[in-house]
Amino acid sequence: MSAGETPVVREEFVCFKLKVAPSKIHRWGLYAAEAIPKRRKVIEYTGERISRKETKRRAEERKLNYLFTLDSYWTLDGAVGGSGAQFINHCCDPNLEARIVKGHILYVSRRHIKRGEELTIDYHFDKEVEKVPCRCGSMNCRGTINLTS
Repeated sequence: MSAGETPVVREEFVCFKLKVAPSKIHRWGLYAAEAIPKRRKVIEYTGERISRKETKRRAEERKLNYLFTLDSYWTLDGAVGGSGAQFINHCCDPNLEARIVKGHILYVSRRHIKRGEELTIDYHFDKEVEKVPCRCGSMNCRGTINLTS
């Protein structure tokens, strides 16, 4: 997604009404436009499938990245062909979890999500990489997007 471009949700990848709006956590966020029950598929994370070498190149050249590691070789770049899931921000106490099923990244609700609530996921950044401060505001915030143990 280029600067100035309006973020969108691609309806063919969602199971509930969702909308993109400014977030208190970071830039844009994805919000429930209707109530979402517990343990339901909410959205699929889509994007261009790229190799580890290309992942490293893009991560180094871009300020903002929408990269999700699929497996030991492939990454999905949500900035190219993203479903809207790339706007889901990190939270230390998230309301979604990621499940990788047959090469697809599915976001599933961990609990009931109220209409208007921002959708969040724990990014699980490795503790060995550069520390990224967390601004989720959760009571259980660990202060960093990185895992601590």
